[in-house]
Amino acid sequence: MGIKIQHISKSYEAVQAVRDITFEVKPGELFGLIGPDGAGKTTLFRILTTLLFADEGTASVAGRDVVKDYRDIRKAVGYMPGRFSLYQDLSVEENLDFFATIFGTTVAENYDLIKDIYIQIEPFKKRRAGDLSGGMKQKLALSCALIHKPEVLFLDEPTTGVDPVSRKEFWDMLKRLNDRGITVLVSTPYMDEAALCDRIALIQDGEILGVDTPENIVAKHKDPLYKVAAQNIYQLIGDLKGFKGNKSVYAFGEFIHYTHSSPIFSEKRLREYLEEKGHEEIKIAQTEAGIEDVFMALSEQKEAEE
Repeated sequence: MGIKIQHISKSYEAVQAVRDITFEVKPGELFGLIGPDGAGKTTLFRILTTLLFADEGTASVAGRDVVKDYRDIRKAVGYMPGRFSLYQDLSVEENLDFFATIFGTTVAENYDLIKDIYIQIEPFKKRRAGDLSGGMKQKLALSCALIHKPEVLFLDEPTTGVDPVSRKEFWDMLKRLNDRGITVLVSTPYMDEAALCDRIALIQDGEILGVDTPENIVAKHKDPLYKVAAQNIYQLIGDLKGFKGNKSVYAFGEFIHYTHSSPIFSEKRLREYLEEKGHEEIKIAQTEAGIEDVFMALSEQKEAEE
């Protein structure tokens, strides 16, 4: 079974962490919750893993209500929080044995599920968890979350602060776990990781901006998109915002992504305008939109509506 969330809201005094969130994760799906820090991802995960009560709304995980059936949910899910939370003074194998014991099982009994991950950390099995590298800590935490063969796996920003190679390895592991029928809900601030999911939900300021496949999300960006560069990128941002007819301007790596409020757009006029402002080595080219571009557009639309 998957995950069903209906009108979930949660506040911390004056701060609205999540607001009226509704979406479903299908059984066996690799689903991504995509948004920046402070968007409400961790709060939602804690509600779904029965660590927090929602103020409003209902939710079920693997067919079990998060309030009424919290004991059953804790046995049926694996949870890997964003912050490394294993026992730093215990060795790799001691951590695995400890978590297996909590769930009334053994590492040997469930080795087939974690073996692809464990063989990478086995050479360090006697090493203290606190002395592992970031990538190895990540693999150990995932192994501990899987040790009881959960039906649903929750991963809260599992690749934050991890090197690019380890990030790729981690997502390869998630794909293999997903192929074995485990429902996976993963949160990440990295827009490039969104494309690796079956479906995604974009979240900002505690609200869902959109839910769909990565391909369909990208298809929602209808405005022609241009990438612009010049020597002084900080001045360039300000000057593009001052260009008559601009709709959106935001930094994207070494370029500025720009959209115009009218379908009538003159690249020549923009270049002349930037030259008048003293810019040199100007580059302007139309480019394909990505998930981050859609996220920015939906965020701006939400702000305008409010």
